[in-house]
Amino acid sequence: MSDFRARGLAALKAKIAAIEAGGRTDSESLPFGDQRIDSCLPGGGLPLGRWHEIGGSGMEAETAAAPAAFTALMAAPLARRGEVVWVLRRDDLWAPGLQGLGFPPERLIQVCARDEAEALSVMEDALSTVGVAAVVGEAEAADLTAGRRLQLACEKRHATGFLILRRPYGGRAKREATGSAAATRWRIASAPSEPPPGEFGLGAPRFEAVLERCRGGRTGAWLFEATQAYSLEMTDVAHPLRLVAELGDRQLAPAPALSRVA
Repeated sequence: MSDFRARGLAALKAKIAAIEAGGRTDSESLPFGDQRIDSCLPGGGLPLGRWHEIGGSGMEAETAAAPAAFTALMAAPLARRGEVVWVLRRDDLWAPGLQGLGFPPERLIQVCARDEAEALSVMEDALSTVGVAAVVGEAEAADLTAGRRLQLACEKRHATGFLILRRPYGGRAKREATGSAAATRWRIASAPSEPPPGEFGLGAPRFEAVLERCRGGRTGAWLFEATQAYSLEMTDVAHPLRLVAELGDRQLAPAPALSRVA
C-alpha cells in the first residue's frame, strides 16, 4: 500500500472513531458554577459543540413549558456569542417570557416547521450556518441516524444543539426517544418556588432536573433555581441557574388524622 493511501486510510479511521465516540473530545464546556453538578459533566460543564436532549413527564410531553424554560436558561449565555434558532412545532413560543428569563430576544430566530422530519432537517441546516451559536428544536424523538446527523452538523461550526422532546398535539408516543448520539439527556419538571427570607409572594423559578444520561460523565438529580430570572442581568460565563439541592427519594410525613366532632 502506498504511503498516500496509508495516510488517507488512517485519517478515515480517525474520523470514524471520532464519530463513534460521540464527536469532539476537546470541546469547550459551559460551567454551571457549582462543583456538585460540574463534576458530573465532562470538561466541568455542559459540553458545547454537541447536542442535548431535554424532556418532561405527563403534560410536559405536550406543552414542554418547563423543559423549554430550562433550555432557554441553558442557551442564554450562548446567545451572547451568536444567533439562536428555535425550531417550533407549534407557534406558541412567547418571546417576552424568554426575556424575563434573561434570554435576549433580539438574538432569537423562530422557525415553525410543518412536521417532525422538517424540524430535524431545519435544525441540521441551522447548526451548520455561520453565526449561529445554538439551535433549539422540538421533536418527539431523534433516532440514531438523525442524532448522528445532528452531531455532525454541530461539529461543522461548533454550534450547540438542544432537542426538546415534545408531542405538540398530544396523543400517544409513537416511539421511544433513544438519544444514543446526544451528549446529555435531561428530564425537567417545575418545582415550587420560595420567596426570599422575610418576604411574601413568589420566588425565582425552580426546576427539578434529572440528568438521565451523560456521555463521558455521571448522572444525577438536582433542584435548580433561576436566580437571575426577571432581572435581565446576564453573563456569558456560567449558566443563570443556581443549584439549590440534590433531589432524593424521601418519605413524606403522614397526614394528621382528622378528629370527628360528635
